Amino acid sequence: MTYCVGMMLDKGLVMMSDTRTNSGVDNISVFRKMHSWAVPGERIIAVMTAGNLATTQGVISQLEERNKAPSERHNSLLEAPTMFQVATIVGKLLRDTIASADAINGEEAAGTFTASIIVAGQINGMEPRLFLIYPEGNFIEASFDTPFFQIGETKYGRPIILRGYDRDMSFEDAVKLLMVSFDSTIKANLSVGLPLDLLVIERDQFEPTHQRRVTAKDPYYQAVSAGWSEALKNAFHSLPDYSFYTT
Repeated sequence: MTYCVGMMLDKGLVMMSDTRTNSGVDNISVFRKMHSWAVPGERIIAVMTAGNLATTQGVISQLEERNKAPSERHNSLLEAPTMFQVATIVGKLLRDTIASADAINGEEAAGTFTASIIVAGQINGMEPRLFLIYPEGNFIEASFDTPFFQIGETKYGRPIILRGYDRDMSFEDAVKLLMVSFDSTIKANLSVGLPLDLLVIERDQFEPTHQRRVTAKDPYYQAVSAGWSEALKNAFHSLPDYSFYTT
């Protein structure tokens, strides 16, 4: 399992993903689930993946054309004229990769190779856009009504974002909100874990505004985790006491 969030703001896009992969409690490893490509001054595109690791890595490899010689490689995402076309390319690759894996492994393995992907970015002259791509290859786009997408283990961190999100919030507040969301998810589910990958894309910049890996020893993450736990305790104790006796 995994946890990834893509968030649309007036100022741009904020993305965060964990890096834990596992096939049992005794087989845990770290694998990057966020990938980005930029052409300075022209476009920036990022994807986050959740689901079967072989499937998601197969999609990323095809996007980067790793099976070709270096001189022949080209990334189709850097040639697409619009972000809609970018999402279409990723969706088709995901659908075809899952179908191919199911065909090779037989009907009894159907569903094992499923995955979902968040695509975000901006191409010069157009608006920043955010998409959620389903295993079938179809997708939906973020809007004012649905300004963020989650994939993976979503239920623990979603209430945090719903209560704290504001479209005109600063990048710094958005990162803090995601830190709390991820910390809550990590504490509730062992299949999501540090380190975290963070990417901030400011509108009309076409290169990462802020990009880093957050480890368990990161002082800001530790401060947010401890502060949120203490704030919850204080909020709980400030609520009216329940009584078994009516007045």
